[in-house]
Amino acid sequence: MSKIIRIGTRDSELALWQAKIVQQQLENLGHTTQLVPVKSTGDLVLDKPLYELGITGIFTRTLDIAMLNHEIDIAVHSLKDVPTVLPKGIIQAAVLKRGNVNDTLVFKNNEEFLSSKEAVIATGSLRRKAQWLNRYPTHTIVDLRGNVNSRLQKLEDNEHWNGAIFAAAGIGRIGIRPEEAINLDWMIPAPAQGAIMITALEEDDFVKAACAELNHEETEICTTIEREFLNKLEGGCTAPIGALAYIKNEEINFKGVLLSEDGSKRIDVTRVKKLGEHSDMAQFCADFVIERGGKRLMDNIKHSNKKTNVFSTKSFTEDQRLLFHEKVVAKSNDFIKISQNRIHPRFLKNEIQNVIITSKNAVEALVTNYSVSELQFKNIYCVGRRTKRLIENRIGKVTHAEKNAKALAEYLVEYIEGTEVTYFCSDLRLDDLPNILEKNNIKVNEVEAYQTKFDSYKIDNSIESVMFYSPSTVQSYLKKNDADVIAFCIGETTAAEARKKFKDVRVAKVPTVESVIELVNKHYVS
Repeated sequence: MSKIIRIGTRDSELALWQAKIVQQQLENLGHTTQLVPVKSTGDLVLDKPLYELGITGIFTRTLDIAMLNHEIDIAVHSLKDVPTVLPKGIIQAAVLKRGNVNDTLVFKNNEEFLSSKEAVIATGSLRRKAQWLNRYPTHTIVDLRGNVNSRLQKLEDNEHWNGAIFAAAGIGRIGIRPEEAINLDWMIPAPAQGAIMITALEEDDFVKAACAELNHEETEICTTIEREFLNKLEGGCTAPIGALAYIKNEEINFKGVLLSEDGSKRIDVTRVKKLGEHSDMAQFCADFVIERGGKRLMDNIKHSNKKTNVFSTKSFTEDQRLLFHEKVVAKSNDFIKISQNRIHPRFLKNEIQNVIITSKNAVEALVTNYSVSELQFKNIYCVGRRTKRLIENRIGKVTHAEKNAKALAEYLVEYIEGTEVTYFCSDLRLDDLPNILEKNNIKVNEVEAYQTKFDSYKIDNSIESVMFYSPSTVQSYLKKNDADVIAFCIGETTAAEARKKFKDVRVAKVPTVESVIELVNKHYVS
């Protein structure tokens, strides 16, 4: 035991306290030690929130480099600050028995602001911010950086702040927890919060053996699950993820959470497994969150600092959103709102010989108003493969379908049975189909099945392209936006409307949302 174990640590009061605990425990086992304090990037850069610095391991990088350069033998960290994947050659040598896992609210004066609509809370943690706003959505969160002592002083000095959030273990360990502090039992802590970790070089068997004697197995099991959950969600300092595992009655209890940055969206997961049967616990819980919208939340967080390339005038489904290439940052919203009309029974008194349906909205209006048995149509003509599929699932067999209204009109002129059609349409519709039919002496009975309402809003000027799915989406967009972007269109009918204003119009190979997405990917990746 003649080797001196050099203990690397940050030089903040809390970090030194934690390093001295490790030093004391090693020396109690007969080892000789030396503290080596260093400054970290996280301590030096105080003008930006942690989640804006762009890297994980911000508090560990300097110590990792010192260890790989053989300037220190071990490093002592707050485990919650350590990336879930360690640098090559460095291993987790031990985890000490865990302290208080909770987050703590330190407040001034009294707690009355908790029931107030307006309050100002300080924290540099995106996880704490998101959970607080989820519970108190009208409150304001301000950034708070620095070591524990300086953060407490900033709270004291700022007369506009009502409180600030700290890790209970941090302010408790160095004995500066104010009386005006309450544990936030409802807030799920950061993975591994309250635990102290020791890292060492994988090749150093002497140090590894020494540290192994300090390891607390129960804490190691629980924090490993929490950190694996974090890793599976691809989180870090840049994502609002909470996780807590604890052992009770030979069972591991786990709860995790993922939130949007503003706290408006939240996905929770809980799981209980017998000790020894928990190997898949983190994976199961991460998959549970991902399958319930977690993938979208994580992607939104990752792309929050990236410029949006393209805007869709129709909201994406989850499957559609996943089709975009990683270089494409797409946002979407419905620029058209549909309102179904009441369809008067006189239109359906007798079996109708020829019916035209050009959209899924008309199908929905029909089946909302009447049962399938009441919809007696001899021949149904429609536009689009998806509309055809919906009609045959909800109403009956389609006689013929075309890719657009003009093509359908030309087909009917040639092949229709009789000289009259009933057209279930919107209050806003193109004139091509009825004009072509009427010029060829085919009577068109128009039934307004639904109303199309423009719901446009101003998009960011930096957006380079827009996706359109109907002439109405083009018209709605232009109500509040300029035409100096690329227009990606679902079909020729939509493209014809776009060409009236847009200089650069691209048309999908087939009239589907997926084909428009393919067109967008081709533009941004090629």
